[in-house]
Formats: sequence, structure tokens, C-alpha cells
Amino acid sequence: MSQVEVVGRLDESVGYLLKQAASALRGAMDAELRALELSVPQYSCLELLHQREELSNAELARGAFVTRQSMNLVLRGLEKRGLLTRPTTAATGRARPAELTEAGRELHHQASVLVRAVEQQMLSALTAAQEDSLRSGLHECITGLADPDANGPGGPSL
Repeated sequence: MSQVEVVGRLDESVGYLLKQAASALRGAMDAELRALELSVPQYSCLELLHQREELSNAELARGAFVTRQSMNLVLRGLEKRGLLTRPTTAATGRARPAELTEAGRELHHQASVLVRAVEQQMLSALTAAQEDSLRSGLHECITGLADPDANGPGGPSL
């Protein structure tokens, strides 16, 4: 009978270290965004809408790593604050693409500056070459776990 490998020491497990890094990043982002009365999913929604136009609720949810139901709540809250608008009816199908308002664009800019500062703090101990290597390695990790059947050719769409 062959021996099955197990995870082993957590401080040497790439998956565990990734989760720790993601948790630390989320906590630092939460702390900074709180001053703008934004959550990380709300910021993610603003960032996605800033970078890509006319995303559906489902596309926003995938990009922000939340459920469609949670994204609907995020969108409603941002709309209520006057940060985005959505048509009352869908032009085609059921999708009602959201669009940032001027207030939404201004708040997005403020939040993006804060989030970039958190990222810079996280990466401050790395050289430019190490940062490039980390980014490349993370892309390879994502590709290694991508389900081509679920996402089509080329992996995830967002």
C-alpha cells in the first residue's frame, strides 16, 4: 500500500500561507476602507465598475468573490448612497448593468488610493523582481486550478 502525502507543516503549506496573506490583506483593506464607510465587497464593486463597463450582477459577483445575492445587496446599498445607477428594467434579458455616478467615481478614486497603499505596504519588503515573480507565480497557480469547463477557454472571465 502506498503512502498518501498530507499537507504537512502549515508554515510550509503554500495554500495556508496564501490564505493567511489574503486574510491579512482583507483585514488591512477593511481597516482603511472603514473611513469611507465601504466594505471590501463594496470597494471591489466600485473598482470593477470603474475598470469594466456594463457588468451584470453575476459578473460583478464573480469579480468580487461574493454570491449573486450578496452582490445584489451591495448594489442596492451603493445605489441608495448615490454611488451608482442601474436601469429600472433590463434592455435585454434580465441583466441591469450598473454605472458609477460622479459621486461613485470620486469615492472609488479615494478608496483606490487607500487600497493601493495597503498593497504597497504588503509588498514593501519585496524587490521589483520578487514582486514580478510573485505575480507571475500567482497567475500560474490560478491557471493550475482553473476549470476550463466552468470558465471556457482561457480560464475565468474576471
